[in-house]
Amino acid sequence: MADGPTINTIAERAGVSIASVSRVLNGLPTRQETVRKVMAAADELGYVRNAVARSLKSRRTHQVAFAMADVGNPAYLAMLRQIQPVLKAAGYRLVLHSTDAVVADEIDVLHSLGERYVDGLIMSPLRVTEAHLEMLAAARTPVVIIGQVPEGTRVDNVRADSRTGVRLAIDHLYALGRRRIAMVNGPLDTVPGAARGAAYREALLDLGLSYDENLVQIGDFYRAEGGRAVAELLARVPDVDALMCANDLIALGALDVLRAAGRRVPEDVAVVGMDDTDLAAASWPSLTSVSLGSAERGKAAAELLLERLRGGDREPRLITVPPELVIRASTAGELSKPGGPAAGYEHRTDEGGKA
Repeated sequence: MADGPTINTIAERAGVSIASVSRVLNGLPTRQETVRKVMAAADELGYVRNAVARSLKSRRTHQVAFAMADVGNPAYLAMLRQIQPVLKAAGYRLVLHSTDAVVADEIDVLHSLGERYVDGLIMSPLRVTEAHLEMLAAARTPVVIIGQVPEGTRVDNVRADSRTGVRLAIDHLYALGRRRIAMVNGPLDTVPGAARGAAYREALLDLGLSYDENLVQIGDFYRAEGGRAVAELLARVPDVDALMCANDLIALGALDVLRAAGRRVPEDVAVVGMDDTDLAAASWPSLTSVSLGSAERGKAAAELLLERLRGGDREPRLITVPPELVIRASTAGELSKPGGPAAGYEHRTDEGGKA
């Protein structure tokens, strides 16, 4: 690259030393502000780094992977929108894996870390098996898990508090006078399905309501599957007056089915989702939902991974993001009327707890 920009010209443009430029381009620990200056100068000058040579020399790829169950799920997109800029500012590219929650695919991603195709991994598995735990224990590349892992697992972990989130939703529905509160859940062999199902049962019992298995329907965490599950539930127990849905996609499927059946929301049936995705505010009626801090979890995971990549030698950290209940028209009756103040209406309550 004799006729093009060099580390000398990059250093001059960035206003830093040649040694600092070399450290950044070789992936060595450097102040984030210096990384930003050097990468900006390199882009302005059109400097093209030889990624293969750099990787062989420094044993770094400057790539990080993010593996999630479904890249089309708005909750994961919210995480991605926070992960990407944090890593980009530090000079890392992001590689995406959409695993469809297939355990074998997730194990393959963990196994491939040994090939050093990335410098680190952020993973959000729906199921955590013994195979996951064995691969995590053997990983020589930093890994951060978004989701719940067994106590004592030595990995950086960012998790939601969905148990408290479900309780916030059930308390809200109870305060509105709803007593036939049904639960539409995802698979119980998943971490969120198990946690949210147990939390639903506990919340009912704490309020003095009996737990009725007929009011529980298991489906999957997708809109179409959620709709089918709600249709089966209503055929069995048509007198339900509220639906606690395990995520927003299930809740949107519920709204589709209720609308087709001529059931008014929330006058006949109140509906609550979880995740508070962009779709919740855009639906009709707008959807009351429990925010589990997807964006906050994504940002926290990226920051934890960067600490490791910069040589941080510390005990694994656990970060729990507290939930918020966002009340919209699907539970607040007067807000669902055409011309009413539903648009943009949100009442947030901050309460947290342990996952």
